[in-house]
Amino acid sequence: MSKLSRLKRDVKKYKWLLLMTVPGIIYLFINNYIPMYGVILAFKDYNYVDGIWGSAWSGLNNFKFLFNSEDAYIITRNTLLYNTVFILLNLILSVLIALLINEIKDKVISRFYQSTFLLPHIISMVVVAYLVFSFLNAENGLVNRLLIKWFTMDGISWYGEPKYWPYVLVIVNAWKNVGYLSIIYFASIIGIDKEYYEAATIDGASKWKQMTRITIPLIMPVIVTMTLLAVSTILRSDFGLFYQVPMNTGALIPTTQTIDTFVYRAMLQSGDIGMSTAAGFYQSVICFFLILIANAAVRRINKQSALF
Repeated sequence: MSKLSRLKRDVKKYKWLLLMTVPGIIYLFINNYIPMYGVILAFKDYNYVDGIWGSAWSGLNNFKFLFNSEDAYIITRNTLLYNTVFILLNLILSVLIALLINEIKDKVISRFYQSTFLLPHIISMVVVAYLVFSFLNAENGLVNRLLIKWFTMDGISWYGEPKYWPYVLVIVNAWKNVGYLSIIYFASIIGIDKEYYEAATIDGASKWKQMTRITIPLIMPVIVTMTLLAVSTILRSDFGLFYQVPMNTGALIPTTQTIDTFVYRAMLQSGDIGMSTAAGFYQSVICFFLILIANAAVRRINKQSALF
């Protein structure tokens, strides 16, 4: 059977499933591909009168302006370090929670915990920002009130001290996303054949050995896939986390400024579309090469776990 005949057979066989993907493909094309022509703004001295195509070409001037400033180093450093910590910490915590939920035999309690852990993920970051503010408000925040009451310490001006915010942002990110990731890993775990565990129990394997020798190795392809997807966006930060949660406080910008917030502030304050686009283009190119490198590394270890 020729490849064309096989393709026609598969299309006919899965035509309804393929039809279901059409809305998603259309959305992806409109939202992700059509706007890509705007990347030429990174190489133009844009003005509103002449428009995108009429504006004069500026070569690499937008990139030179970006990289000659201190902002390029700060936003790249912050974005990379935060996302690296997020990926590692969220991976460890989410797998651990998935393993613990799997040990709960009561289905009602298991579903309750799943819903409880998933809830923070669906809460708007604006709401999360005000929840954090209720804890860290210098005057009436819960944390300061506890520090004064229990430890007889002076209250901390959380929104005026940048040194605390790496920890605050890591905690908030973990609280919001670990539950969602744990549900994905838990779904993979419940798909494992129970006969593996029965055989291990007969051989006298403890729960710890069952987790480390059966569960984790069998869900490793999912772990690798999720990690690769996270690495592919390692230079893209959660805008709400870095802008809304710190309440756009000027004193915290050196600690909370990332590429995404830099692009937004550059547009909002200076209206420099060219430099903002250059920063976004730089972000996309680095992410592209990082996913290629990460996938190549995984492919050398285990071809079956690689994305492509």
